[in-house]
Amino acid sequence: MATIAVFNQKGGVGKTTTTLNIAAALAMLEKNPLAIDLDPQAHLTQSLGVDQSISNGISSFFRDERSLLDLVQYRPGLRVIPAHSDLSKIDALSGKKGSVASRLKEGLGENLAKDSSPIVIDCCPLLGILSLNAIISADRVLIPVSADFLSMQGVQKVVALLEILRVRYGKEFEFRILLTRFNARRKLSHSIYDTLRERYGEKVCDTRIMENVSLAESPAYGKDVFSHAPNSQGARDYYALTQELVDTGFFKNSPA
Repeated sequence: MATIAVFNQKGGVGKTTTTLNIAAALAMLEKNPLAIDLDPQAHLTQSLGVDQSISNGISSFFRDERSLLDLVQYRPGLRVIPAHSDLSKIDALSGKKGSVASRLKEGLGENLAKDSSPIVIDCCPLLGILSLNAIISADRVLIPVSADFLSMQGVQKVVALLEILRVRYGKEFEFRILLTRFNARRKLSHSIYDTLRERYGEKVCDTRIMENVSLAESPAYGKDVFSHAPNSQGARDYYALTQELVDTGFFKNSPA
């Protein structure tokens, strides 16, 4: 299985939108993805219209040691492990126990080691036990960055974090950078994309996610953009992005 953490320490860059619509596009491609909501805001869970009860959320995996398989809910073509606001307590309850940061990785290995389908994790923007669990369990990290200056600084922080984790855990973290909220009529959008390309080269996705009202509307209906507005620019962009990531091997299973 390939596990992808969608993470940026800056909020409002489209992490949940990206997780939601990549999972939906993978479902359209018959990849049978599993989406895990690891954000206490539970926006991914709400966007998919799944049950948000405490007992059925990912927090019970950390708190009560429930099997991840017991927490899976099903939607057409994809599977979901939902979140609940109770998840915010996990950081406080875990304290500074270093072993807790590997809990999700262990759970995925125990429950889903034989599952070759991709796993996409929606992370919270704070760097704590939950985000560390996602990144440490992941084979690769997708970093959404909106087309503004402050988001550029967020990318630098994430890349620096991955280097620290590489040294600490002896593990290479492959990553890609995705530019979101791109406005082709704004020089700033093009300038930021060009700067990212200069700094990170092929780590930057060719596909850019244009500003599109359908992407903002669809979660309110408990739908991904393909179900809400299949002919929209947002749907075209996220399908193209997912196809690009598939074609470049980003979702390939990691070597055993």
